[in-house]
Amino acid sequence: MILLPSRSVLGGGLLLASWLTLSATVSAQAELKREPAANAAPTPEQSAFFEKSIRPVLIRECYSCHSSTSEKIKGGLTVDTRDGLRKGGDSGPAVVPGDPKQSLLLQAMKHASDDLKMPPKKKLSDDILADFEKWIAMNAPDPRGGTATAKTQPIDIEAGRKFWSFQPVKKVAPAAVKDGAWPKTDIDRFILASLEAKKLKPVADADARTLLRRLHFDIVGLPPTPEEVEAFAKAYAANPQVALEETVSKLLASPQFGERWGRHWLDIARYGESSGRAANFAYPHAWRYRDYVIAAFNADKPYDQFIREQLAGDLLSAKDDKEKAEFLVATGFLAIGPKSHDERNPRQFQMDVADEQIDATFQVFQGLTVACARCHDHKFDPIPQKDYYALAGIFRSTETCYGTIRIIQSNHPSPLVTLPKDAGVTIPLEPLTAERRASIEKQIQDTRDEMAKLTGQDTFIRRIFMQSRIATQQSQLALYETDGTPKPLAMGVRDRRLSADSRLYVRGELDQPGETVKRGFPQVLTTKQPSLGASSGRRELADWIASKENPLTARVMANRVWLHLIGQGLAPTPDNLGASGQPASHPELLDHLALSLVDNGWSVKRLIRSIVLSRTYQLSSQFDRKNFEADPDNVLVWRMPKRRLEAEALRDTMLALSGRLELTPPKGSTVARGGEGNVGFRFRAGGDSAATDTHRTVYLPIVRDQVPEVLTIFDFPDPSLIIGERPTTTIPAQSLYLMNNPFVIRQAEGLADKLLASGDDDTARLTRAYQLCYSRSPSDKELQKARKFLEDYGQKQPRRSTWTALCQALFASAEFSHR
Repeated sequence: MILLPSRSVLGGGLLLASWLTLSATVSAQAELKREPAANAAPTPEQSAFFEKSIRPVLIRECYSCHSSTSEKIKGGLTVDTRDGLRKGGDSGPAVVPGDPKQSLLLQAMKHASDDLKMPPKKKLSDDILADFEKWIAMNAPDPRGGTATAKTQPIDIEAGRKFWSFQPVKKVAPAAVKDGAWPKTDIDRFILASLEAKKLKPVADADARTLLRRLHFDIVGLPPTPEEVEAFAKAYAANPQVALEETVSKLLASPQFGERWGRHWLDIARYGESSGRAANFAYPHAWRYRDYVIAAFNADKPYDQFIREQLAGDLLSAKDDKEKAEFLVATGFLAIGPKSHDERNPRQFQMDVADEQIDATFQVFQGLTVACARCHDHKFDPIPQKDYYALAGIFRSTETCYGTIRIIQSNHPSPLVTLPKDAGVTIPLEPLTAERRASIEKQIQDTRDEMAKLTGQDTFIRRIFMQSRIATQQSQLALYETDGTPKPLAMGVRDRRLSADSRLYVRGELDQPGETVKRGFPQVLTTKQPSLGASSGRRELADWIASKENPLTARVMANRVWLHLIGQGLAPTPDNLGASGQPASHPELLDHLALSLVDNGWSVKRLIRSIVLSRTYQLSSQFDRKNFEADPDNVLVWRMPKRRLEAEALRDTMLALSGRLELTPPKGSTVARGGEGNVGFRFRAGGDSAATDTHRTVYLPIVRDQVPEVLTIFDFPDPSLIIGERPTTTIPAQSLYLMNNPFVIRQAEGLADKLLASGDDDTARLTRAYQLCYSRSPSDKELQKARKFLEDYGQKQPRRSTWTALCQALFASAEFSHR
């Protein structure tokens, strides 16, 4: 069954009886979503949120009085286990999943009454309270078990090095297989050996049209044209391997490749164009990092160099100003993370920034949750608290240049990185005219004059607001040279003048400093600590992570690539290859891919090419009962799983089919043109950009906590978190969006206009519509029912409206939204 077009499109007469069964092969999206059970296993995104935003607060603020290690448990409440929180103490359940108002823990944190305060001597920040309210509202996902798991024995580093992902990557020949004719590559031999060990067989291969559609969406994120489908089908029938190789080469060389795979990277790089949190300030220069990532993937920048540039580009030698600018922009990786700019304590703010950088660096490049050791030794991995503060010294010796201005709630403005003037970088701003400069200067003077006349009781508050207005106006002038030329600015990092080791803070509390810890790397991953001297240690850290001897770097990236192409990682928890993550299903194959990545010059494109040219990638999605009963989760990869398009691919496809997609990248970003300051009143759910911008979706502004609707309802990741694998939900809002959103209706109108302008008869138009939307021709039954709809509905509606309704219904089908 196909989803109904919206009433706004269909008008008064709903002649839909024949339309309801238009496509017997297209399943409608589920209209209802079961709310996740309170005891359901957390998704990777939920676990990341808990580990980043909830557990550290519980440890720091609550464990001393409410944990199994407390000398005396107060109020009968323990918060160091999931069950302890749910059960609560003498006053009742501390957390009611899905109901923040009834959750006593949150009310106590808000100091709701004199006898309900936790912690009793201070109220937690608004950011922390917002995090707990968000966590409870999402059903309080808690990956902890029902009993406390605190370690009582010191961490054994040598024993920890025996863990599978901490072992050196090994070259292992694939096992012999019985069906020697099936494999095309070593990848296939590894997969088939595992299937044969379970007495299973892979399903049949996908047909040529399905395979081409899959390749297009996986590599460039856009559908093939009907002409490309027909040409490939003919070439594939003549010589499958040659047809595949030529098509893959063309797609990898397309500039749209970097936009597709760059967006995958931005998911884990927690890319956002504002700070997020309670005081949400714009990052007008974040877009440069986005464009750097897209260009890096298009250029097939070696992955080890990609790492070095993002962690220490400012410390690398460059051949010219253009390359120097590129290296500086790359360090935006460390600057674009979320921040609590309203934090009053400068040291706390600095420690929080360093913590966020440690978390991003190690989850993204190493697949480890090192930041969990901020308040205590890591609960699962052999990472002592000392190792965390060894890294903290490196990042505290680094100055983070994110910009912002000193206005209300922005307590920690910083400089930006100035790029070389001769680098030829994109400047999204027009030159500042003398008239415009004079106008801004007059506004500043007028505000100062107004301040001088202030009297009365509210003078202090009004003066603060006026000072903020002046700072905002001055920030506009700061973007230009004296001659009106826009300055080439970027977010990034640089070493501080003086580097220093960090103290270890007991429970992560600044008022409980312990010993000073020498800067260095996690002991479990290295047998020799670096000699850092006067430098921060970032360059050395970057080289160590980018080394082929590092056991995690290539494994983590190879696993991420496999996930995006096959649908699930060989290691199912892509951001956590540690002990609390899930082990690899095919560890030998993962090592094979990791070695292939390194041996081929760290080329991501060559790794992608090797996977998509395997027979494993080319499998169909057909159902096999025996295989399903033995392996319902398809861990052994006996078929290609059916997967829904991400929000970006869905939106881009509608734009492409309407003929309105603009493939030329924009200059800068809407946020860049808005300038510095609080974004709350300027960008409401992305403003109008998502509705009116016809560029590819990767270029839409990503304002934290105000992401465009088309992205949020189709499972766009939280840009404040590191998300290696997006969840896939089916909720009514998705269907309602496709049926009612003006953007969708406009694209349906565009497709209808193209079809009507073709000069063909209705049968040819219908065939073309199916080929455009589904990469296949309609069946005779589908044609019959579609013609019947056009005939019946067209009796009461204009021809354009009739075809628009049909096109919108095609957009709203499940087949359209799947690769």
